[in-house]
Amino acid sequence: MASSIHDLARHLNISIGTVSRALNGRADVNAETRQRVLDAARKLNYSPNQSGRSLRQGATRSIAFMLQPHPGDQQYGEPFFIPFLTGLQARLAESDLDLIVVMGAPGDYQQERLRRVVETRRADAVVLAWTRRQDERIDYLTEAGFPFATLGRSRSGGKSYPSLDLDFEKAGADAVDRLVARGHRRIAAIRPSLDLNFGYLFLDGYRKSLRRHGIEVDPGLIADGFINEAGGYQVTPRVMLSKDRPTAIIFNNDAMALGGCKALAEMGIRPGHDIAVIVIVDTPLCRYFSPALTGFRPALEPMGRRLAEMLLASLPAHAGPEGPRAIREVWPLELIARESD
Repeated sequence: MASSIHDLARHLNISIGTVSRALNGRADVNAETRQRVLDAARKLNYSPNQSGRSLRQGATRSIAFMLQPHPGDQQYGEPFFIPFLTGLQARLAESDLDLIVVMGAPGDYQQERLRRVVETRRADAVVLAWTRRQDERIDYLTEAGFPFATLGRSRSGGKSYPSLDLDFEKAGADAVDRLVARGHRRIAAIRPSLDLNFGYLFLDGYRKSLRRHGIEVDPGLIADGFINEAGGYQVTPRVMLSKDRPTAIIFNNDAMALGGCKALAEMGIRPGHDIAVIVIVDTPLCRYFSPALTGFRPALEPMGRRLAEMLLASLPAHAGPEGPRAIREVWPLELIARESD
């Protein structure tokens, strides 16, 4: 029977992280320890993946993207992730690497699926999306010493891994600035739940901008829900029931904005006429709504290419003469003005 990485760690009396780093060819493991791990792996019939590939860095020639669907019949993500994955895959292909997508069950936060990828060595590295404020996946990968990069920031894992994020804080502040300049002072904010970090960043910018304009933050104008059309449809009426109801709403997600606009229409409130609407992040869905939604657009395909470059720069086999390094960047969003605000 083939052994697991846990068996190797117990046999050698060293941590799982050290074993993983040695198997992965990481530079922070000395040659003697690496050789002990490789010798024990052969002795114990350790199989790094289901095909029994060789114990060397880059053996699978593939990168795993962890995709987490939300529960319900509206599955988010296609307008956002397809262009991002196109850029990610194109850059990886230039380095002769394949991209595989590992999808968890709806509502599952992937921890067990991620463990299987790591312990069976199905990929050389992983890319995580929808990072949480405190993210157990990042903690696990950091402890295991398994290479990874994130689309989004987190408070977990320090600064030891590559990350590429959008400037949600500035977008939230800029949205408030734009609405205040048009005379609005009762401005609602609707964001995703599930502790997603970009929702916190958006709210930080929203609150700071309101205070800068001398407007008190009203908790009754802030709501969160599932990151899909149903989530926006369900929570939008809550902020509209406020005694002094808002004259503008900022949605932190395009799908939530579409559901929210449907709820507004059913309440007899016309977006772009009776209430101003801005969405963060803008996708092609927003331009075909009536009225077309003002939003902040990310450069998704270039972001995919750049995150691939950042991940490769962290891998010893691809880093080049300067050696592995963890690059971290925050990209701006471009305001696309349309009719809804």
